[in-house]
Amino acid sequence: QVQLVESGGGLVQPGGSLRLSCAASGFTFSSYAMSWYRQAPGKERELVADITRTVGITNYADSVKGRFSISRDNVKNMVYLQMNSLKPEDTAVYYCNAKAARSVGGYMVVDDYWGQGTQVTVSS
Repeated sequence: QVQLVESGGGLVQPGGSLRLSCAASGFTFSSYAMSWYRQAPGKERELVADITRTVGITNYADSVKGRFSISRDNVKNMVYLQMNSLKPEDTAVYYCNAKAARSVGGYMVVDDYWGQGTQVTVSS
């Protein structure tokens, strides 16, 4: 079955770095756009970064541009989020997401998979 398993979260001081990893299985990884989302307490889930299937075009939320970097390895079925210069406002549960659209009987169907999340806490 489809699985997305995040790892690498933890407690880090402001200004520090973390690297999140997401291991994917159960689907054709290279056919899916991959994203990282986050959800802070009391706030809605928000897109942090995404990366296209094969060319690897990336997109970032304004709040993380220049500090975070998303990458993927289509051989290992992994996606990563390198987070530098972390701030307390980056504290959240970070989720890995896989998404792809396909045609079924003339209709477009979107496959949308989520991991369980990994906690990132930025605090001194």
